[in-house]
Order: sequence, then C-alpha cells, then structure tokens
Amino acid sequence: MRLAQSPAVRVGLSISIATGLYGVSFGALSVTSGLDFWQTMALSLLLFSGGSQFAFIGVVAGGGSGIAAMSAATLLGMRNGIYGMQLNALLQPRGWRRFAAAHVTIDESTATSTGQTDPAEQRRGFWTAGIGIFVLWNLFTAVGALAGSALGDPKQWGLDGAAVAAFLGLCWPRLKGREPVAIAVVCALATVLAVPLVPAGVPILVAAAVAAVVGWFSHGRTDEGLEPDVDPYADQHRGHESRRSPGEGS
Repeated sequence: MRLAQSPAVRVGLSISIATGLYGVSFGALSVTSGLDFWQTMALSLLLFSGGSQFAFIGVVAGGGSGIAAMSAATLLGMRNGIYGMQLNALLQPRGWRRFAAAHVTIDESTATSTGQTDPAEQRRGFWTAGIGIFVLWNLFTAVGALAGSALGDPKQWGLDGAAVAAFLGLCWPRLKGREPVAIAVVCALATVLAVPLVPAGVPILVAAAVAAVVGWFSHGRTDEGLEPDVDPYADQHRGHESRRSPGEGS
C-alpha cells in the first residue's frame, strides 16, 4: 500500500496538525506562568505529554508547590505507561525503536494505532501520529513561547482553554457506555467542588481518586467505551461482501 493511500497515515497526519497547533497555547501559557523559553522547551521535548505539561504549568501559575505540580503531571502521565504496555505487545518494537516508541506514546498515537485492524497499518498510524505530533508540538511550543510576551494575556485569546477543549474533543466521543459517561461526570463534579477548597493541583488528584474508587467497585461491561469511532476499512469490507455469491458462507 502506498503511504498516500494509507488510512492510518492520513489519520495520523491530520491529527498531528490539529494537535501540534495548540502547542502555541502551551508555549504562551508557560512563559506567562513564570518559566523561561528554555524551560518551556525542555518540558515539551523531554516530558512530551500535553496534559501533564498543562497540569504542571497550571499548578505553578496558581501558586502551587513544586511537589503539587510534579504530582499532577505524574498522575496524568501515568496513562501513557498503560498505553505503552498495550502498544509494546501490539507493535513489538525492537532495538532503539523501543525507546523512541516509548517517548511518542501519547493519547493520539495510541488512538491512531489501535483504531486500525491491519498490523502494518497499526505501525504506520502509530509512527505517523507520534513523530508528526512530536515535531509540530515542539515547533509551535517555540512559537508560543517566543510570542508569549507579545500576545499579552493568553486568556484574552482563549489559549488557556485550548488544551482542555482539545482533550475533551478526543475523550468525550470515546465514552460510549452509560457507566463511563457517569464516571466522567462525577469526576468533573468532584473537581469543580474541590477547586475552591484545596490548593492548586489537588483537584486533579481528587478526581483521579474518585475515578479509581468508582472503577474498583464497578461491575459494568469490561469492553464499554473501547469501540473505535470509525472503521477505516469499512469500504474494503463492503467491497468483499459485495463480491461474495449469495450462497457463500461467511
């Protein structure tokens, strides 16, 4: 299959552009939170986990301690470790690719890979999204950091909400079952209630604790909310079915 015809490559490139662009918001918010240009770039290059990065600078900007900032960032970053175990078994990278794969294992590269059914497409999707987002995220982080002082207050441009909106846009369509939706709503409510009562960064920990408790005692279906949103091979499946004779078995 040519790369231009690959569904996984097309999805990976489109999500790379969309995700990379809101790196501008991280760069601008980071420098206005008190970090300098090189500290901002170090977070994007070395941490490379959008949610964790925003959590870190959000706690710092809110006056939270370094421990609270690191705790919030670590908590959100733990999901990438879980993704890594799944993708290591799925893609089976070897040699130096294992280290590279670990670094670019994020929400978008995982979703692009696991949304495919063909093993070759899973690899193409993972690497296209992972590398594409890494390059563009760091590029636009630099743009945002350099333009941060010229932009003034990032909140006036809505940059403070860009990452939240993007994360919700990725997460909400995946919540297909009633129980996952209910857990998400309860965690959001717990966060809102905790904000005025606890130091910055702690509401995230409260929401995580609520989700863990609910999940521990949950008795819902184990596959709820895990179905892919789009089957990239739907046209191929329909083509195979149309070529079968009426008497053929499945």
